[in-house]
Amino acid sequence: MLASDKERKVMIMSVLIVNKNNFIDSVKNSEKPVLLDFYADWCGPCRMVSPIVDEIAEENPQYLVGKINVDNERELAQSFRVLSIPTLVVMKDGNIIHQSAGAKSKGEILAMLKN
Repeated sequence: MLASDKERKVMIMSVLIVNKNNFIDSVKNSEKPVLLDFYADWCGPCRMVSPIVDEIAEENPQYLVGKINVDNERELAQSFRVLSIPTLVVMKDGNIIHQSAGAKSKGEILAMLKN
């Protein structure tokens, strides 16, 4: 395994793969602010945002960072009224405080989390 592959696996481990079975316990009841990335594997802008989200997760343990594949988790996507992807959602105390569709820079995503 190359060092970069090993680093990538570590990064991915800091991102929670969210589904309807772990949403309530892991996300809704999180004591940390939560960043959710709604994405699909076939989505070009999602593939641009994904490594940024991984990087934010790795560098900011004070946040819970999760990814939700809209093709696999249609119910969750519908409950958040996700109409286009990528959609980024910030939650605090189980409530949505910010939701934004479209690709964002690292700075823009961090600003969403800090506001």
